[in-house]
Amino acid sequence: MAYDKFNIVQSSAYPLAIENVDTDQIIPARFLKAIERKGFGDNLFRDWRYNTDNTLKEEFPLNNPKYSGKILVGGRNFGSGSSREHAAWAVYDFGFRCVISSFFADIFKNNCLNIGVLPVQVSEEFLEKIFNAIEKDPNTEIKVDLPNQSVTLVETNVSESFEINSYKKQNMLNGFDDIDYLQHIKSEIQEFVKTRPF
Repeated sequence: MAYDKFNIVQSSAYPLAIENVDTDQIIPARFLKAIERKGFGDNLFRDWRYNTDNTLKEEFPLNNPKYSGKILVGGRNFGSGSSREHAAWAVYDFGFRCVISSFFADIFKNNCLNIGVLPVQVSEEFLEKIFNAIEKDPNTEIKVDLPNQSVTLVETNVSESFEINSYKKQNMLNGFDDIDYLQHIKSEIQEFVKTRPF
């Protein structure tokens, strides 16, 4: 399933300064019945966002009207736990295009890259600067530049580079998942097959 191309995202952000956020906290197991990537955003961090009577917990950052944007800033070790793809689907369906943390669980990171959410890993020091900037001003804008692999606090122009697999980078720039990529090079594959003996 193709998704929107990712080039540069400049946006305010939601801060979630909690370490070791696992996939069951991102999307609880009881919401994994659907097989399409739709509707999961409503239950993103369900048990943290809602009281037992389904009213919103006002203190939770995603419920706080002073925060907004397409970027989620999380604590260290974001996305640990099970390998469920639905966690990445929920992040995307809520409207996030980028998650910034100082460390990601590998499977969650790859699941994000497969559906158009860019996981940006920064140093602990830079992550703290981001949290501090948002605490000082909830409207703080962050610029995530995929072509140049950099993330910048716009007001101060303080930035840091990040790493990304070159194949995944090109897929994100083109809005491709793995199947889209194969479709994109279909003619090349067909030409290669012609050169192979049967």
